[in-house]
Amino acid sequence: MSKLDSKIPEGPLADKWTKHKNDLNLINPANKRNIDIIVIGTGLAGGSAAATLAELGYNVKTFCYQDSPRRAHSIAAQGGINASKNYQGDGDSNFRLFYDTVKGGDYRSREANSYRLAELSGNIIDQCVAQGVPFAREYGGYLDNRSFGGVLVSRTFYAKGQTGQQLLLGAYAAMNRQINRGKITAYNRHEMLDLVVVDGKARGIIARDLVSGKLERHSAHAVVIASGGYGNVFFLSTNAMGSNVTASWKIHKKGAYFANPCYTQIHPTCIPVSGEHQSKLTLMSESLRNDGRIWVPKKKEDAEAIRQGKKKPNDLSLEERDFYLERRYPSFGNLVPRDVASRAAKERCDAGYGVNKTGQAVFLDFASAIERYGKERAIVHGNHNPSHEEIRNYGKQVIKEKYGNLFQMYEKIVDQNPYETPMMIYPAVHYTMGGIWVDYNLQSTIPGCFVLGEANFSDHGANRLGASALMQGLADGYFVIPYTIGNYLAQDIRTGKIPTTSPEFDEAEKSVQDNLDRLLNNKGKHSVDYFHKKLGHIMWNKCGMARNAQGLTEAMAEIRELREEFWRDVRVPGTQFELNAELEKATRVADFMELGELMAKDALNRNESAGGHFREEFQTDEGEALRDDENYMYVAAWEYTGDPANEILHKEELNYENIEVKARSYK
Repeated sequence: MSKLDSKIPEGPLADKWTKHKNDLNLINPANKRNIDIIVIGTGLAGGSAAATLAELGYNVKTFCYQDSPRRAHSIAAQGGINASKNYQGDGDSNFRLFYDTVKGGDYRSREANSYRLAELSGNIIDQCVAQGVPFAREYGGYLDNRSFGGVLVSRTFYAKGQTGQQLLLGAYAAMNRQINRGKITAYNRHEMLDLVVVDGKARGIIARDLVSGKLERHSAHAVVIASGGYGNVFFLSTNAMGSNVTASWKIHKKGAYFANPCYTQIHPTCIPVSGEHQSKLTLMSESLRNDGRIWVPKKKEDAEAIRQGKKKPNDLSLEERDFYLERRYPSFGNLVPRDVASRAAKERCDAGYGVNKTGQAVFLDFASAIERYGKERAIVHGNHNPSHEEIRNYGKQVIKEKYGNLFQMYEKIVDQNPYETPMMIYPAVHYTMGGIWVDYNLQSTIPGCFVLGEANFSDHGANRLGASALMQGLADGYFVIPYTIGNYLAQDIRTGKIPTTSPEFDEAEKSVQDNLDRLLNNKGKHSVDYFHKKLGHIMWNKCGMARNAQGLTEAMAEIRELREEFWRDVRVPGTQFELNAELEKATRVADFMELGELMAKDALNRNESAGGHFREEFQTDEGEALRDDENYMYVAAWEYTGDPANEILHKEELNYENIEVKARSYK
């Protein structure tokens, strides 16, 4: 085991990034024209990085498995993006955003990275406004804000319930400008299947053209991985169906350490599971918790009556409802962090108060908000004595303006009108805080291989605050990697083109081809989804919202057995040289089979509860997470050895010099 060098600059926290930028090596614009960079993933992190690097003069190749970068999963981030601009005058600051981020992550994030994220947040908003992103505005023209979980200020900028989509369109437009200039070559419907390392440095990739099926070699002086998170290891998640871990896992197998894989976030406001037929889950934005009140019946008999259809939620008076988040966490109420809200919902449902047919749902109710906004708008319209019906109509108008597309989406899926009856929600797998270990420069343990956004581990600790995913992706892409990758590439100005005829490229392509042949020639009995669902059941039941030593030990053994069965009995129809969705899924699920075991191993190693990692053996008398700062205040970075069960643990000790580390409380 070794201790990792995070390359955090010396000096005061607020000066680290500025000083670091001044110390970095620069590259002459004429020399940038001779340097090639590969970017894997074209969501917010990858798209913004590709556009900015190309604008600086580098030759950029982008790769995405979708038919267009506009389909990146970033569009699903509906609720907003954080920035400490303090437009509301409610006491926000860079330090406050930094503190909320570290506290929200249960003191398991790197202090310097979290502060840099807060420091850059305001620049992101300015950049995106300049691009034409249609953020919501108040009547006077100022950008509007709302709150998200884990904070006491309003710092979330938004575009209705389409924030991720609008931000992605901004990055995509910036990319298109560089494509038109010839500085970006876009490879859509291509998937990276291996990293090529030459003389210890990342020098290219093996990619598969998903339409023709052909394998391609692409070389570069550096490779940037921005391929998102790995939540689909659970099969059912809020992630897009194609979201996967393949790019991250391939570089892990080539020497990039994988950090904190057990830190997975369970989002509290998801449409509940309805049956075994489902292949994904739909997220209701956390922004809804600004105005929606979460509750279950106070009496079990009322919950039972609602489950059986004998009562409707609106039959219960306010006194008969348990607004349990407001009861347990009066300071933050319905806006506690995601991990806290998720565990609280699970506790109520496990105790028998769940409200849908499966008993795995709670209510998210907008009746109070509709009435409150209705009275306000009636006064604005000069109606000082509105009827109950007028109040409701005014209130519905306001809610529709703020969340209309989310309400429409819910009604289409559930066939219930959320303006009239409360939504039903339940926690589901969402974001992954773990990822590839990177230093302050966002470089992995493979020189020349950089990792951005959700694919790395760096900024969120054990739990990400709502509306911070978009912030990290754009900060990494627009404002961090353009500086830090230049420092690395300054040594390559005389290197020249990287050839794709080297033995390393030969070996990598042969390995990929052998793997594809093995899958296609297997002729087993079961589909890829058959195994993926089995893996998902193991992960959710034994490495999901709650874990314990026995379950994690069992999970490791069961995943290993399932992996062996997968390679023995999976059936992949079709051929390589065609559009073959089953073959795509098979390569990704094969990686999930290995990652799942490492996640269980990491969770078993961490004998504490922190953020999204909740070990049942380690909790307070009130059911809150119980950290062990003396023994586990470190980043767990795992080195691949050929077998997930035998990976080697490396530690990066976490030091907090600017904030007091204490038990998290939102009461």
